[in-house]
Amino acid sequence: MSERVPIAPDTRVGELLDAYPQLEEVLIGQAPAFKALKNPILRRTVAKVATLEKAAQVAGVPVRDLVATLRKAAGLGIEMATAGADATPVGSIGPQEAPPTWVREDQVRVTIDAEKLLAAGEVPLPRVLRALQEIEVGQLVKLVSSFRPAPLIEAVERGCHRTCVVQAGPNTFHTYLCRTP
Repeated sequence: MSERVPIAPDTRVGELLDAYPQLEEVLIGQAPAFKALKNPILRRTVAKVATLEKAAQVAGVPVRDLVATLRKAAGLGIEMATAGADATPVGSIGPQEAPPTWVREDQVRVTIDAEKLLAAGEVPLPRVLRALQEIEVGQLVKLVSSFRPAPLIEAVERGCHRTCVVQAGPNTFHTYLCRTP
């Protein structure tokens, strides 16, 4: 089965781990946030839709490096011919950079701790979407996590809301989500 599943940026994490179960620890070694993949609920939900490209964004590593590491651990060649393979994580602001003017702490109405939710086996996205519905236009939801929540950001942006990730520390990210009309 593993020979039919490529290890490329568009490979789904769930498919990868189904085909190459031995890569779970390699993936976790890339970012502590991947420990959540041991949670059966997250394994059935997030891992089924998140690609290695999104996983690389969460880990804060170039997708080319993540794919090469996984291919090497699987005993495959590390070559890959894909568009965007050199992409580095985008969409986050480091501790010394100023966020956009719409990101204001006094506009935060709900703060959600992703780590507590994940530890309890809950996926943060439904809670975030509910919170966005309950606040007024222009107000913010703040998600605190130890990783860039790339799939969550993508889902929120599909709903036409604004997002901004601020790296508050080495393993602390504040994701600001602004309700739009």
